[in-house]
Amino acid sequence: ENNEDGAPNSEVWTYDIGNGPNEDGWGNQELQYYTDRSENVTVRNGVLIITAREESFEGANYTSARLLTKDLFEQQYGRFEARIQLPWGQGLWPAFWMLGADIAINPWPGAGEIDIMENRGQEPTKIEGTVHGPGYSGGESVGKSFELTNDRFDTGFHVFGIEWGPESIRFYVDDVLYNEITPGDVPGEWVFNKPFFMLMNVAVGGSFVGSPNSDTVFPQRMLVDYVRVYR
Repeated sequence: ENNEDGAPNSEVWTYDIGNGPNEDGWGNQELQYYTDRSENVTVRNGVLIITAREESFEGANYTSARLLTKDLFEQQYGRFEARIQLPWGQGLWPAFWMLGADIAINPWPGAGEIDIMENRGQEPTKIEGTVHGPGYSGGESVGKSFELTNDRFDTGFHVFGIEWGPESIRFYVDDVLYNEITPGDVPGEWVFNKPFFMLMNVAVGGSFVGSPNSDTVFPQRMLVDYVRVYR
């Protein structure tokens, strides 16, 4: 870690670029175009900065970044956590999440998804922790929200984590265990028994949050102090 601007470690992190394989906003009607430009993703003083900008770019009105460890770092079970300060504003959708490493041959939601942290930018005190799988994806996903009292997720750093084993996924904010999901909690096959990879991104717009409005201030930044994985 140094004091110069740089890129995330390319041995661990790669990028999704564009607006989705079918140019459909990654399946969620999102409005951003993801880039790997330093304007959207950089490391400064050891902190990863993902910046969502309002600008015309490749036919989109917003840019941002989405990082993932696919094919570079994948692990089955353990503790996965990141210390993050969230952006704020209507229509912003920051997330720290995981996908089954077999997604190329086992399309979503069959591969499984674990959302360690998702936030609606218009709800700065609340995050969601969720799992998706075959028969329980999208609006049918299984999870729970966690709300801060007398604090906001956009004004300081908080640690978002899971502890994942063969029979459960436990969801944490800081040191608080707020949910545990077991095979009996999902109305379909439990697909969390294989390696997953991690993703971090800030989407703009989409079905989960709605579009930005005149009150949404840009640029907005998600700051990531660290990502740590334990076996």
